[in-house]
Amino acid sequence: MIPPGNTLGVLGGGQLGRMFAHAAERLGYRIHIYEPSPESPAAEVSAHAVHAPYTDLTALEAFVRSCDAVTYEFENIPAEPLRLLENAGVFRPKWQILEITQNRLREKTWLLKNEFPHVPFSECEAGGDLAAAIRQIGMPCVVKTADFGYDGKGQQKVSDEASLARAVTGFHGQRAVVERWIDFKCELSVLVARSTRGETRSFPVAENIHTRHILDFSIVPARVSAAVQERARALAEAIATRLDLVGLLAVELFLTDQDEILVNELAPRPHNSGHWTLDACATSQFEQHVRAVAGLPLGESSLTAPAAVMVNILGDAWKWSGEQCTGAPDWSALLREPRVHLHLYGKKEPRPGRKMGHFTVIGDTANTALERARQLKAAL
Repeated sequence: MIPPGNTLGVLGGGQLGRMFAHAAERLGYRIHIYEPSPESPAAEVSAHAVHAPYTDLTALEAFVRSCDAVTYEFENIPAEPLRLLENAGVFRPKWQILEITQNRLREKTWLLKNEFPHVPFSECEAGGDLAAAIRQIGMPCVVKTADFGYDGKGQQKVSDEASLARAVTGFHGQRAVVERWIDFKCELSVLVARSTRGETRSFPVAENIHTRHILDFSIVPARVSAAVQERARALAEAIATRLDLVGLLAVELFLTDQDEILVNELAPRPHNSGHWTLDACATSQFEQHVRAVAGLPLGESSLTAPAAVMVNILGDAWKWSGEQCTGAPDWSALLREPRVHLHLYGKKEPRPGRKMGHFTVIGDTANTALERARQLKAAL
């Protein structure tokens, strides 16, 4: 156990690191941030920040040795430097989990090897025959870069010969994964924490709605049967245990038209679809991650309200004249609502598609909360 008063380090300086830092400091920890960019939301609220490349072994080793444990706020951090420094400090989760989840092919292969339900896939090495890999899976399908993808980046749907030809050209020279196109009822996610003692605790299942590949709404409780929710939670906890996770894991899932649950992606960190826990749970996902990383007892993860809906606020909500930002949104529509909670991330430069904040609507039912969330989003 690493008791309060000690130092926790975070690799990555985005909004997830910022909210982790808030939660950790409330429990009495000092937070150090390692982030290549000189301006980051997490560095603004940390006790100490290091700005250097992740491949700078000297700077990274000094950072790791300054912390009692180190965690991550996103998975696209090169794993090789962490492997070289694994004896310099404590990494939670372990770097091997980061290595698996930052590469779609390694992640899919791990799910296959460990017999977890997943989307059927084929692989294509850099310079390989992508057209043959596509025909092996069949159309429609989705072609994705193997490494470092998020928010729909580095992927393309292939549904006919014309889109197949575009994919062959667009992914030329890249290692790629081809996944079967899944017709699904909805997308779900489960956040599960696992402690140093092997205790697991998951949050209520969220139902997620995406727009242009970016999460738009997270709805809790998910509008699926209790049996489906229990299967999803059991699956997420089994994956966390098999990985020997210490920390927090987000498990993104498809619920198919045949009521199958298939794993889509894994993320060993707090997750966008868990932001509602800040306002509608006994313990937020960020505090739970702190507790797991520090070896503290895990917190209660049940809902403290009947329902909640989280809405992402993108840079599109700012006022624009062509490509020039001319002003921030009018937040009064949100701030005057007693059952709405606004969270802004302190990012200095809004851009279309960039996550600038979120708000959570508390409601008596999932449907009424979602309806109000849609109205308030439109008001922005």
